[in-house]
Amino acid sequence: MYIYPEKNPEPMTFNIHPEGRRVIPVSMLILGLLNAGAFALHPAFGWLCFAAACVMGYLVVNFFRNPPLSPQRDDAQILAPCEGQVVVIEEVEDKTYFHKPMRQVSIFMSPLNVHVNRNPVTGVIRFFRYVPGKYLMAFNPKSSELNEQTYIVVSNGRAELGYKQIAGFLARRLHCYIKEGDSVLQGEEFGFISFGSRIDLLLPLECKVVAALGQKVKAGESVIATF
Repeated sequence: MYIYPEKNPEPMTFNIHPEGRRVIPVSMLILGLLNAGAFALHPAFGWLCFAAACVMGYLVVNFFRNPPLSPQRDDAQILAPCEGQVVVIEEVEDKTYFHKPMRQVSIFMSPLNVHVNRNPVTGVIRFFRYVPGKYLMAFNPKSSELNEQTYIVVSNGRAELGYKQIAGFLARRLHCYIKEGDSVLQGEEFGFISFGSRIDLLLPLECKVVAALGQKVKAGESVIATF
């Protein structure tokens, strides 16, 4: 499910992302009701469920964390758009916008990663498209083509590059706060993906990729490539 563009929400106190405002209270209510039911059945079962509920509650709150960031902006660098692990570095033929070979760098986000998405460069959004699709596992190479996604192209004066928010098996909500024509800053938040997935970067072949396959990167901090 894609959440249509809206004004970029301001972070809450305690560094909890605004997308967690409804999810966290509802999750805690459900866990509390389940735990009460477990205690009603048997105290021992109740305490077991209480321990499990504490772990689940922590994971939900941890998922929506939004740590502060002070990006070091550099027009010659392309920064990671999300936190996670680099799982793909390969040349692909883009058929949506560029219609030519591009260098794809894919970053997989596990449920334990920070899920705030940040602009890899400063520039102007030249193209935006939401594409409904499937929910294949994010590690599946076909997910870049078949899964639900947003496709964004930004121009920074040097070149145009693309990036995709791709839904996965668990990720059922793509939140995007930008639209075509917007001016964006490198490292500034542009979206959020609920419960793990991936982001694909589509870079001109002349860019030099400095990230390595398997490398763990942080959004708005780690350098993926240079112009």
